[in-house]
Amino acid sequence: MLDLRLTRAARPAVQLRRLLVAAASAGTGFLLLSCLGYALNHPEAAGSGALRLAWCGVPAAATVYLALAVARTDPGTRPRPGLSAIGLGPARLMVISALVTALSTLLGSLVALSLFLYLRGDLTKMPFDGAAASFLAAGKSLPLAATLTLLAVVPGVATGAVALALRPRDPQPVARPQRRYLPFVRQAGGPAVEGRTGEAEAGGAEGAPAGEDTPRARAGATGARPAPAPGTDETDGGAPAGLPWAVALVATGLTAQAYAGRTPPTPAFTFTAVPSGAGLFLLGWLLTAVGLILATPGLTHLCGRLLQCARPGALRLLAGRGLMAEATRIGRPLGILCAVTAAGYAMTTLYDAPARPFGPLSALGALVVAGCAFATLLTAAVETRQCRTETTAALLRLGAPVTVLRGAAALRAFALLAFFAPLTLAIAALAAFPLTR
Repeated sequence: MLDLRLTRAARPAVQLRRLLVAAASAGTGFLLLSCLGYALNHPEAAGSGALRLAWCGVPAAATVYLALAVARTDPGTRPRPGLSAIGLGPARLMVISALVTALSTLLGSLVALSLFLYLRGDLTKMPFDGAAASFLAAGKSLPLAATLTLLAVVPGVATGAVALALRPRDPQPVARPQRRYLPFVRQAGGPAVEGRTGEAEAGGAEGAPAGEDTPRARAGATGARPAPAPGTDETDGGAPAGLPWAVALVATGLTAQAYAGRTPPTPAFTFTAVPSGAGLFLLGWLLTAVGLILATPGLTHLCGRLLQCARPGALRLLAGRGLMAEATRIGRPLGILCAVTAAGYAMTTLYDAPARPFGPLSALGALVVAGCAFATLLTAAVETRQCRTETTAALLRLGAPVTVLRGAAALRAFALLAFFAPLTLAIAALAAFPLTR
């Protein structure tokens, strides 16, 4: 009962995020059922049916990623002091998160099944004068096993991903590198070092001949702590790794798309077919998207550093440090949104030419992917705000005005928009340029 109360007694914003997961699951489930209807209506076109099913992998992955982001920000399933004493330890809370995700996605799958049966005319008479009969296999019986399997894909994968990501981990001590200090270095509260200071002044470092000029001897003579190595920042975790490889992936993908543009494909990017000769273009775009996603955390970290250039004040310093600390958490969802935006621009470029109109299934798939990407970014922003609660409370106790904190948040959002909007448009234009020639 306590588990149910933790799930039900949530804020409206939490319930809204769960409903977004259910809506994304409903859209993806309807696309999967549409693939089944097309396969039943066109049994001779096995290749086209398999291609439709492969296209559904993109909205399915976007839905699972959104479900994982929502599960991480659920305050009702977050470990808190005292819950372990009543049987709600980390493992139990992980199970609750997985169950909530399963319920949300199963609700979406049921909505998709109801809508699919309604459009087929199985519940009432066929609506819209039978306009959906061509891809829903109206009048043909649905195989129960295939229908249940397709509807269980998103709930099963999303639940497994949440359970895997939120599984309790054994707390292991972090192995920190031990700093070796000279025994004669003067430290606060160290009475044992007083007697060795004279030895250091007379003979230099321990184990070194008198008068020898070594870094350890110089450190002992000055009585100061050795400076950290260049490139290390003890107050910052460092920039996310992999930025050079990510830039190389983006360049490789754009090059592959440029070569694919020599034989312009037929503009028919739908769930029905792939343009002729577009395999290299799809591969190039996949490399570009992966490189952009991997590069975004490093670019977010760089954006935070740029905010602190040229004698920053308190506002810019707070905003820049916040971006540097949140680079990995906010960077991946931002990179996914940038990749989806660039892909949408490329698709609209393809449809500028006279060709088959943008079908309803393609529009639904694009809406699911774009909506999941945007909702995941907003959810990541909520998670970042939750992780910054203690820091915000400490700043408020020190007397920081609320307007400064809000201004820093607005400055972070403006800096990300000003940095990534031109970058996304440039990559989208370069990706679509071979298709417009």
